[in-house]
Amino acid sequence: MTAVVSLPARVAHPFSPQGRLDPYPAYDWLRTNAPVHHDTMSRLWLVTGHADCSAMLRDPAFSAAAGQRERAREDDLPVSMLSSDAPDHTRLRAPGQLLLGPAALDSIAADLVADTDALVDRLAGLTGAATGTPVDALEQIGGPLSTAVFARLFGLGEDQLATFTQLARAVSVNLDPMAPPPVARIGRAAMGELNRFLLAHLEQAPPCPMTRLAADPRLTRDEMLGVLGLCVVGGWQPLAEAIGNALYWLLPRPAAWRALAGADERLALTAMDELLRLEAPIPFTARVTVRDVELPGGRIPAGSRVLAVVAAANRDPAVFDRPGELVLDRTPNPHLAFGGGPHFCLAARLVRQAGAVLLTRLAARFPAASLVDPEPRWGATLIPRRLTALPLALAAQDGGAA
Repeated sequence: MTAVVSLPARVAHPFSPQGRLDPYPAYDWLRTNAPVHHDTMSRLWLVTGHADCSAMLRDPAFSAAAGQRERAREDDLPVSMLSSDAPDHTRLRAPGQLLLGPAALDSIAADLVADTDALVDRLAGLTGAATGTPVDALEQIGGPLSTAVFARLFGLGEDQLATFTQLARAVSVNLDPMAPPPVARIGRAAMGELNRFLLAHLEQAPPCPMTRLAADPRLTRDEMLGVLGLCVVGGWQPLAEAIGNALYWLLPRPAAWRALAGADERLALTAMDELLRLEAPIPFTARVTVRDVELPGGRIPAGSRVLAVVAAANRDPAVFDRPGELVLDRTPNPHLAFGGGPHFCLAARLVRQAGAVLLTRLAARFPAASLVDPEPRWGATLIPRRLTALPLALAAQDGGAA
């Protein structure tokens, strides 16, 4: 039987206002003292050890469909891979390859490289010693990268990008499984607007991964929209935040930044994995047990609401040497930032590739980049794990203009 323990008074609860800013002391304490922990404040089970999270994400006794139904919402989530178990999950995931599978990504890879180069060129025109203008990593780097990625996936025109970005940001509130009902209502309304936007766009969209998905006879219209909506909710904001989180770790460490500037594709992807391990934008995922389950760290009864806290698992010293440090060439790196098991993130390759291409180009173009604020503030949201802002000083060299 799992022991009943409580966080010590000196450690802020990870869901409290203080703990949301820095949840890692609580995660570390729980992983060491109660890796399978029933939290009386949230009435959730928190699973924090790597072995436990890995087992949980692969065990069908932990239902994703039931886990999503337990969110603090007044409505059902759209039909999608996120809110389903096998066999429906398998049926929905297969067409998803048309949107995010290897062939789809290969078809847009060259365009994404060109888009990234254009983004870096625009940044060079916004900053430098001549103007002293800082650039916000979230609004002017991460967000535009995400929009460029989805423009290629969805075949969006230049005149549609502002509307899509606004809608993508609005639906991102659906990421938070603990969003209160008023916030969930905003997310629901935004999802309706996004669906209408996508349906109207499909009528005149050029051939692209989205049109191939939409034409797949294995999906109903609602299922197709559910897959597209999940792609936006689970992709646009997390990718944008992953870039800000990565720069937060990289820029105070000049040696790592210089290494990234000269990185080949293998090292760039390895580095992106390490940055996602340290600061996963989606720090946990929800499930409900359909029967009693015995994990390595303890037993969870049937009908329990459970969070696999992958942000804690990703810093488990039993798996990762120097778990709280940035090790740019860490291999192997069995992080769980993309989940695991049958629900492993379908967009994992896309996120790794897009992030690796952008960061290496930024490091090469702006080797003297630095944080304007050495102590940026983390946001109070649980999901995504994000900074409120990250102003950067970009320069080609010390004291020189970009």
